[in-house]
Amino acid sequence: MSHLDELDEYEAELELRLKKEYSDVFGLFRYCVMTQDATYLCNRYEVEQLTQSGRPFFHLRLEDVWVWDQNRPSRMIPRTDVYTSRDMAIEELREEGDDADLAFEALARRVERLREADDDDRA
Repeated sequence: MSHLDELDEYEAELELRLKKEYSDVFGLFRYCVMTQDATYLCNRYEVEQLTQSGRPFFHLRLEDVWVWDQNRPSRMIPRTDVYTSRDMAIEELREEGDDADLAFEALARRVERLREADDDDRA
């Protein structure tokens, strides 16, 4: 097996893990925020429209966030700011009151339990 084949296999495994984690945590979040550069799941957001050089520019503040990024050691973060001048979409995944919003710490613990269960399944 060549080094390129090993790298392709490694990348495919990372992508598969990421997709599985996404499907496991999807129901824990209220919103899905998609920008041209990334996809985020979050429980709260704010959008502020700014103008720079006559063009619209958006500042998103996200809380209780899961980031679609296979290269991050932890995809759960308590809050982040995203700036974009490109298209974005915000989808409401569940109505307010469907389930109580989970605090960041509870979400992080639940994601860790899902990862441990996944590791046990592979062993």
